Amino acid sequence: MTALGRHLLVEFTGCNPAALADLEGVTAAMLAAAQASGATIVTHSFHHFSPHGVSGAVIIAESHLAIHTWPEHRFAAVDYFSCGAVDPEAAVAVLQAAFAATATEALSLTRGPLGRTDG
Repeated sequence: MTALGRHLLVEFTGCNPAALADLEGVTAAMLAAAQASGATIVTHSFHHFSPHGVSGAVIIAESHLAIHTWPEHRFAAVDYFSCGAVDPEAAVAVLQAAFAATATEALSLTRGPLGRTDG
């Protein structure tokens, strides 16, 4: 059965807290990650929380790439949902380097199986 998309859930631990707290840096890293994966960027929006943390998303023609950071825990959670020919692992490599993560864990899910006939 063919799926409609792939959803990659990624956890970055042991990150540089300053990198995770930097709105412009997180934005640039996420845009670079989307580009490295071969995605077509449509738009993006990011927000810095007080006292710290950044959330945001890059909307791509193939779906989205989203993040939330916890600098105080040296942790970032990222999800990359795609329904096209992109390379999410390339995005993960860019983000791991940008945040200086000491460990990365990923879970890949297939979403929306085609051919299902239940109502």
